[in-house]
Amino acid sequence: MEIDGYNIDESRLPRHVAIIMDGNGRWATKRKMPRVFGHRSAMKAVRKAITTASDLGIEVLTLYAFSTENWKRSAEEVSGLMHLAIRYFLNEIRSMNDRDIRVRVIGDMSGLPEGVQKAAKKMLDDTADNQGMILNLALNYGGREELVHAVKGIADDGISPDHIDEALIDRYLYTAGQPDPDLVVRTSGEKRLSNFLLWQIAYAEFIFDDILWPDFDEKCFYKWIVEYQHRNRRYGGVK
Repeated sequence: MEIDGYNIDESRLPRHVAIIMDGNGRWATKRKMPRVFGHRSAMKAVRKAITTASDLGIEVLTLYAFSTENWKRSAEEVSGLMHLAIRYFLNEIRSMNDRDIRVRVIGDMSGLPEGVQKAAKKMLDDTADNQGMILNLALNYGGREELVHAVKGIADDGISPDHIDEALIDRYLYTAGQPDPDLVVRTSGEKRLSNFLLWQIAYAEFIFDDILWPDFDEKCFYKWIVEYQHRNRRYGGVK
């Protein structure tokens, strides 16, 4: 199919797209505004990413919203991000249900403020029966922390080391039951993973885009899909 001049092969869509949404602070600084202004402006880009992925038929979309390392930022910025999270969860339930999107939060929910936990739980409960795209919102998430969480779960269940394999570990991850990301995108020009889905992205394709996240639009997503479809995925073998 052709969308806005981009030829997309519907038979070769990535099942799971994961995005490190970076550049909000720099976007705001360029405009001589506080960093929180950039995060607020980024919410429009979040909505565009979700609707575009849903319209294309992507099975899973994971958005890196707040990492375990982001607590190191200023109290003002962290507080602003938490308030944005509450507003998002409460305001977007209807749009998620209209699109049949099931929302999940991956990360240590217990470490989030009570207001964020309550708002997130409402969205998770209200979208739990939806059968369309899965939207993972990575909040208070860290890839290493996720692996520690998985190992603790295996130990707590008393599983013998002889029975531990990759499939078992998969079942103890936050993304249990989901396909691994086929495509990981980071905006803002930075070229690092920042502790994101370290287990799951072993064979993902990577795209590093210079665009700052608040400037994202649908054409960015189409461009990424076309680039992905031109990759030769060998999984360690030869084609």
